[in-house]
Amino acid sequence: MRRLALFDLDNTLLAGDSDHAWGEFLISRKLVDADSHRRANEAFYADYLAGELDIHAWMAFTLAPIRQFSAARREALLADFVEERARPMVLEAGLALVAEHRRAGDLCLIITATNDLITQPIAELFGVDALLATEADWVDGAITGRIRGVPCFREGKVARLRDWLARGGIDADSANSVFYSDSINDLPLLEHAGEAVAVDPDDRLRQTARERGWRIISLRGNQIVNVRGNCA
Repeated sequence: MRRLALFDLDNTLLAGDSDHAWGEFLISRKLVDADSHRRANEAFYADYLAGELDIHAWMAFTLAPIRQFSAARREALLADFVEERARPMVLEAGLALVAEHRRAGDLCLIITATNDLITQPIAELFGVDALLATEADWVDGAITGRIRGVPCFREGKVARLRDWLARGGIDADSANSVFYSDSINDLPLLEHAGEAVAVDPDDRLRQTARERGWRIISLRGNQIVNVRGNCA
């Protein structure tokens, strides 16, 4: 049975938040009103950090500017976003951590609350086996702005992981897993995983990790984190 290596994306493998960066990217391309969009983007991000995010409202806000775009225009815009905003946020130590798990034979998944349109091309940069993300809803080839199925957020990450394992007939068990995250929003999956690792954690997760004896690591420096618990 393969070990599961689970990775949050934003502020864990990335030195920043891809959803928030997407909002700033749309502003830079003059696709939205700068002042009003930035105010709303900052408010949603603050709610996320505070553990109070309405993820359905955030999904609608995030995708509204591109809902009417053709597939070709949307794909070109997303490709530009990855190159201009996402790739510079990729942490070298994050790439090395995923690579080390892959060399160890672990099944590597990025599991993120950010929508799949934004995160699919980012996940490809890390070479993971699969991505679980909040899924955008489509009707007749058009984005609705709604979420399809269970949001990959808070308790939804646990539900989505269980469903993915069951549907895929994957010979793996979440008890034989490690989950890396920065956010208190990920507490349900951190508690569910066999091993919880706090990565450059927010204040509440740092406190929780200390109380529970979880590892606390940083990927922001030059250290390469050993998958079995040491730093090299």
